[in-house]
Amino acid sequence: MEEADERIVEKVQALSDIELAVLLCLVADQHCIIETDGETLSGLVAELQVIASHVFGLKCSVLDCSEQTSLDDFGHGILVEEDGEGYFNSRYGKTKEDSFMFSSEIPRYSDRRTSKSHLPFSPLDSRQIANVVIAQNLNKSTQQVQIQALELIRGKRNFTRTAVHAAPRPFLFIALNPSGTARLTTHLNDQFFISHRHQADDGLPNLEELQTKAPASDDDASTSSVVRTSPMLAEKRKFLAPVFSLEEIGKLTALTAEVRISSDVRSYLHNIVVFMRLHRAVAGGISAMATRHFNTLAHALAPLHGLSYISPSLVALAARKIYPHRIVITAPENERSMQWGSSLEAVKAVLEGVTVEDVIEEVLQSVEVPL
Repeated sequence: MEEADERIVEKVQALSDIELAVLLCLVADQHCIIETDGETLSGLVAELQVIASHVFGLKCSVLDCSEQTSLDDFGHGILVEEDGEGYFNSRYGKTKEDSFMFSSEIPRYSDRRTSKSHLPFSPLDSRQIANVVIAQNLNKSTQQVQIQALELIRGKRNFTRTAVHAAPRPFLFIALNPSGTARLTTHLNDQFFISHRHQADDGLPNLEELQTKAPASDDDASTSSVVRTSPMLAEKRKFLAPVFSLEEIGKLTALTAEVRISSDVRSYLHNIVVFMRLHRAVAGGISAMATRHFNTLAHALAPLHGLSYISPSLVALAARKIYPHRIVITAPENERSMQWGSSLEAVKAVLEGVTVEDVIEEVLQSVEVPL
């Protein structure tokens, strides 16, 4: 392994679970669901903001959703102010052909007509979609808002009343929901790559580190909180280099495309999918999209572990991240053995207390692991 690749692996090993989830999504160009307890939700929002800006050097926007959130609220909530000058006068706004067209030898339209205003031209809306969008309580929003989120994820653009905003590269959409609440709509839920459960015991290491380094003033000593101080701390460290640069993320993406998988491991992966579908407690969720994401995640995990091939342990790890938000536990009256005359009371006893995690672990124990 090259020295640069070894440094990347060392950085990966130092990441927290939530940072690793964000990195995996950026490498695979996918999106994720994060769940946590209600009392730690606001703190986790601030933690994700710090991760986006300090660890990956990306712009972040936060959208707090509810039943009253409209499509306009969604469209404006995902936008951030564009750095520097506008598109039309920035160095990215003109190509070589544009420079030729507006050379001094060809009179421009503005030279032939006197402007009536001394103000420079500016587009209707110079804002842009943030690299990382955190949709808090997205599952509480209306179906129309969730459909708009689905269109943003799939089409990489969002339509407002005055403009069309294209998603930047890289782009990550995070649905941050309280644990134990309603699921997202079926198609939107299936579109998310992985899910991660953040426990309160995991803490908020980035916020804690920033607060330790930042001196507290007399006014803020008694009233400051992790949510309130994080924007100020983020402003202080705005010009520091991120832990992971865009070049390193691109390098991991390139290594993912070169990962090899043997026929035995590929059969192991597909056997897990088949066993998931045939499990008596599963009513649905093992979709074709889930299988594609399963294969993609197994490939993306390899370079993060310094490997150029997929091992069975990586396949099992990928299964634990792909299926928790997808699997639907069946109702006892709909369990398939009821069609063959099983007793409803017996089926209820078998399915009582069965969780999604139990199903995944039972399947992984049932499928033979290749040597």
